[in-house]
Order: sequence, then structure tokens, then C-alpha cells
Amino acid sequence: MRDVVSLTGINPVTLRAWERRHGLIRPQRTEGGHRLYTARDVQRIRDILRWTANGLSVSKVGDLLAAQPEASVQQHSAFDDWRAAVARATKAFDRPALEGIHGQLFTLLPKATVLREVLMPVWHDLASGTAPGQRSQWLFLDTFLRARLLLRLQMNQVDAPQVLLAGSEGQAELSVLCAGLLLSSELQRIDVLGCGQPLEELPIVCAAMQPAALVIKVQAPVSPALAKRLRSLQMEIACPLALIGEGLADSQPVLGGIPLCLLDEGGADAARMLNALHRGALDV
Repeated sequence: MRDVVSLTGINPVTLRAWERRHGLIRPQRTEGGHRLYTARDVQRIRDILRWTANGLSVSKVGDLLAAQPEASVQQHSAFDDWRAAVARATKAFDRPALEGIHGQLFTLLPKATVLREVLMPVWHDLASGTAPGQRSQWLFLDTFLRARLLLRLQMNQVDAPQVLLAGSEGQAELSVLCAGLLLSSELQRIDVLGCGQPLEELPIVCAAMQPAALVIKVQAPVSPALAKRLRSLQMEIACPLALIGEGLADSQPVLGGIPLCLLDEGGADAARMLNALHRGALDV
């Protein structure tokens, strides 16, 4: 609620009354019970503020909203509005609009939700499209997001243990940056290495930078060839080694005997597990 208040200027007491007493705003709830406001909710609050400032009573506002069709609201999830807004701005090559949406998303929603439910689905949709102009739209969004996520990672730099993050061959730079943002916290500083970082040269990098841990972004399933290279890597570095990706649990047989930690990119505990790893509180 605090973020919506800052975006719209509404009094928190007034917003609660509009929600509970008048039913003018109906935010969805996250699994943790927190209010989840959509772009449509934010715009509706601004509209109601404008109407009431012009003398329209709250009861009349309710009648006005009740007359509007609700079918689309019922059919779409809270994230559909945000995905549509990102897609519209991208297809129009409208950088200022994309900047505004990006800022609102990270103000209103947890970073994992922003990445998994809004930004990356649009990115994947455009990446797989074949319509004229869609490749350019994808490049526009990809360039924008890589710059913004890298900036967010740099803004999150704190006086905390340094963790290096590298992508294995074939990993898109944006995917690696997303993993870095998910792992970043006040307990660890994530430094993302450049795209195309050779796996075999990571021992040289680690020897120079002395990180608290090294994380590799991989695509499941891990192949026997990659597992062999990871085994050699682990033997040549002094810090703990971890892999991050989705569905890595199925790769445990091929990784058997290699002392490393598997971080579930789709889970909620990856950052916490990484912290436990470099603190020495996690057995691998």
C-alpha cells in the first residue's frame, strides 16, 4: 500500500475506506497476504481522485464504476495488465513509457514476481515471434532490460561478501542478470561476469578476485560433458561452487560426487541458501 500511496498521492486511510467500505478498489492478494495492485488499479485510484476533486461524491463514483464492464477484469490476472503494458511500450519503441512501467513494477511488486510473472514472459514471447518487426521489438526490450537490471545490481552493491556469477555456454545475458538480481541481497554482493566468460578460465578470475562463492547459471539437464568440466573447476577454486537454474534436481545423478550446491532459480530460498553456502553453514 505504501508504494501505491507514493505513486498516486492518496491518503492511506482514504484508500482503505475505498477498498473496505465502498469496494471501489479490489486488489488481489499474494500468497503472503499482501495487497497486489495492478496498473489498472493505480489508474483507477488516480481517476477516482480526479472525479472526487471535481465534486463527484464517492457513492456516485461507485455507480460510475459499476456501470463499466467487469468481464475483462475477471478474465485477466493481476499480471496480465502489466504484461500488456510492457508489450505495448515495447512494440511502440517507447522508452519513456517503458521506464515508467519498469519503475512502477519494482516499486509495487517483489523483484522475483516482476521478473517471473511480467518481464520475462514478454521477453520470451517476443523472442519466439516471427511477425515483421518483432525481432526489433525483442532487441529493444532486451537492450533496455539488460541495462536496467545491471544498474539495479550495481545499486544493490553493499559492503557484503562478494559472489561471482557466470553463465555457461548458451545462456542469454539477460537470464544471467535475472539470476543475479534474484540472488542479490543485503547479505551478499553479486558481481556478474561478462557474457561468454570461459569456464576454464574461472580459476584465474577467482584467484584474483577471491570471491566468497562462485555461481554458474546453467540450463537443465546438465550434460555429462558439462559435469566433467564443473568437476575440474571445483577442484581448481578455493571458494564454494554453486549452480543456479530451474529443474536442476533431476541433474543430481550426473553431478554426483561433485561438492557443489544446487540453487533452484524458481524457488524462494536461493538467496538464503547461497548465503548459508558462503558462510559455511551449508553442507555440500
